[in-house]
Amino acid sequence: MTTTKWELLDQAYTTLREAVAGVPADGWDRPTPCAQWNVTQVLQHAAGDQLAYAARLTGGPGPAEDPFAPSGTLAGAPADLLEPALAAAAEAFAGVAPGEAEVAVPLPPFSVPAETAVGAAALDAAVHAWDLAVATGRPSGLTDALAAALRPAANALAEPLRGFAYDPALPLAPGADDGAAARLLAFLGRDPGWAAAAE
Repeated sequence: MTTTKWELLDQAYTTLREAVAGVPADGWDRPTPCAQWNVTQVLQHAAGDQLAYAARLTGGPGPAEDPFAPSGTLAGAPADLLEPALAAAAEAFAGVAPGEAEVAVPLPPFSVPAETAVGAAALDAAVHAWDLAVATGRPSGLTDALAAALRPAANALAEPLRGFAYDPALPLAPGADDGAAARLLAFLGRDPGWAAAAE
């Protein structure tokens, strides 16, 4: 497994891998917190996003399909889609030095400090891991500690991407969990208490 040399990003990638591995065989068509996408489409989007980061950093090939219009059809095993994307992104980020002032990213503002770029890619992976976990009724790997580490990137990047990558921020329900993970999800426009409807 290729590592990025950035602990936060490696942790987020592990969380995404575990979420994908935990999807049951009959879970790929289930709805997710991304209302327009099922589990397969969230996986395609998450993998495509990481390939887009790799392509911006290296000039290499990007995703084969638009990550914001996933087909919902897998050509092979889920890992066959995810692992090459994470390996390409890990290799690309391994070349990013701490403190680097201008690092290319695939979404506005297209160039950010190294720590923000790493945080953005990690945020994407970890939040989509949460989407997959809750869609399939499994515990989420988005811990409060991981969410707190991701929050600076969210604070830096969410507002310019509202209505495109992120929905408007949501208030936390009275009496609901108000830990760092719940606050991050609500800030990004996700309902921290989302659960798939009982069949």
